Amino acid sequence: MRATSFIASLAIGAAIGLGLTWLTTADGYGPDVVTAGAWKAWPKSGTDDADPYARAALARQGTVPLELADGLAFIARTDDAGRPLDGRCDIRLSGRMPQARYWTLTLADEKGRLIANPAARYGLTSAEALWSGDGSIDIALAPKARPGNWLPTGDRGRLMLTLRLYDAPVGIANRTDDPPETPKITTERCP
Repeated sequence: MRATSFIASLAIGAAIGLGLTWLTTADGYGPDVVTAGAWKAWPKSGTDDADPYARAALARQGTVPLELADGLAFIARTDDAGRPLDGRCDIRLSGRMPQARYWTLTLADEKGRLIANPAARYGLTSAEALWSGDGSIDIALAPKARPGNWLPTGDRGRLMLTLRLYDAPVGIANRTDDPPETPKITTERCP
């Protein structure tokens, strides 16, 4: 009787622990997050100081994070109003990019897979982007082609944006009270 109770307690404890870990890492890499509008970054996820939740999320996803000395990745799954990014809608990124020598912006489905499209456009880089005269940027995410900076959404449901900053100042990742300036994400039209 005692052995059965002990094994049941172990099984319940393991299920609760694994379930809570899954929930904590489902929308990122754990609690060590820097938030800037709709964008979230976990600067320590690629360092020796990564917390156990970040390590669990990386193991579950099978991804390799950027080392903080190399850069920082910001992820957005919602617009600035908190609505999930929907590939059937017209979405606009506008404003200034955080300070970095080089950046990439990739669009993926909710599981992080690149979206197949006839234009074979999966992302945009700072080297190929069209900039406004004041140094700001305007990027359209839409199912149909748009002039200027455009990423096709493939008329999919939920989307995820990843903005990777390379050779960014280390202070960007450490300022939780004063997050870096990031482009605004606005859902403009939705069927």
